[in-house]
Amino acid sequence: MSNETISGFSKLSKSKKIDWIVNTYFSNQENAKKILKQYWNSDEKLQQLHDEFIENTISNYYLPLGVAPNFLINNTIYAVPMAIEESSVVAAASKAAKFWLDRGGFKTTVISTTKIGQVHFMFHGNTNHLKAYFKAVKPKLLEAVKPLSKNMEKRGGGILDIELRDKTDQISNYFQLHVSFETADAMGANFINSCLEQFAKTFKVEALNFDGFTTEEQQLEIVMSILSNYVPDCLVRAEVSCNVEDLAENKSISGEEFANKFIQAVNIAEIEPYRAVTHNKGIMNGIDAVVLATGNDFRAVEAGVHAYASRNGSYSSLSHAKIEAGIFTFWMEIPLALGTVGGLTNLHPLVKLALEMLGKPSAKELMQIVAVAGLAQNFAALRSLTTTGIQEGHMKMHLMNILNQFEANAEEKITLVNHFKTHTVSHSAVVEALEKLR
Repeated sequence: MSNETISGFSKLSKSKKIDWIVNTYFSNQENAKKILKQYWNSDEKLQQLHDEFIENTISNYYLPLGVAPNFLINNTIYAVPMAIEESSVVAAASKAAKFWLDRGGFKTTVISTTKIGQVHFMFHGNTNHLKAYFKAVKPKLLEAVKPLSKNMEKRGGGILDIELRDKTDQISNYFQLHVSFETADAMGANFINSCLEQFAKTFKVEALNFDGFTTEEQQLEIVMSILSNYVPDCLVRAEVSCNVEDLAENKSISGEEFANKFIQAVNIAEIEPYRAVTHNKGIMNGIDAVVLATGNDFRAVEAGVHAYASRNGSYSSLSHAKIEAGIFTFWMEIPLALGTVGGLTNLHPLVKLALEMLGKPSAKELMQIVAVAGLAQNFAALRSLTTTGIQEGHMKMHLMNILNQFEANAEEKITLVNHFKTHTVSHSAVVEALEKLR
């Protein structure tokens, strides 16, 4: 640990940045520098591309890119790319995909694709004066952003509406311009934010010339202009269904017994927040992995999804299950604001490959694929929890991590993987078996 500070760090070359970091923070400077440099790409052009994604880059941070095959979605087969480090996620998704492949596959529908942005402002005066001003200025607001929205409108997107919202019951003098957008195949963050900032500028300037305001009212104060990552009107539904008896895979548990226990597990997540958080985290294992692989913003998706899970006043399960007339149905409606053009989708070579693997989907198609990955992950987790328990499969996938931690060689790995096919995996059991072998 060091208390040393530095000025002008961002202006240093990458090698100078690394020199300062390793000299300041690491006892084994040679090893630290070696690790940082071993993750550089040997292709200088590709490395420069990565360096310029963010600021102050010193190396690349790798995540495994896996593939979950055999996803039947609306009668089309997909192999789904997943970028994630957690053991058993890709295996679980693949297993769920295979399970539903012979039972009709996944069905999906995009319910809506509206996104929201807001101009937050303070107004000290007569609310009726403000309403009259908004009515007068609304056409001018839309006219002012025409140069920004022209290309988006060509692609089928644009600004859907602008509303004036009175929030003074929560914060004194606080109002919003609440704007709804359609951004076609783009996630649209830059487009939305640029439009909002122009709205704010026009809204402020035109107020100075509005005769219906007093002098004081003309000084309305813009606080900020920003898109919202809460997108409850950008919704996609994913579901699976089959005859209850078709859920049975072996004689150990009947389809009806499995379905009833599964539904009870979902019901618990619907009313118990402590369970719902973990339940929904499992859904996000699948969603985040595909969102990341396709160059989208998983942090925005996470924030929006968890807000949606709390929309009724308490945090609850995103997925639901039922039996009706002998049919088991498992489904989820989830907000997803995704893009397949712009941002990393046009820059990152692996993102381009991931999107090509998915058949170069539109934003709506990608919404459906991502939702299915989340539902599949949730199905696999609940299936394990209500039958064998979650740890049996997870720890067998985690076995390789433990072996790598203790630098097991190829021969040792083969021997111990075979050994733990019939023995319970735990950290201590693996260490003990490895020591015996050695």
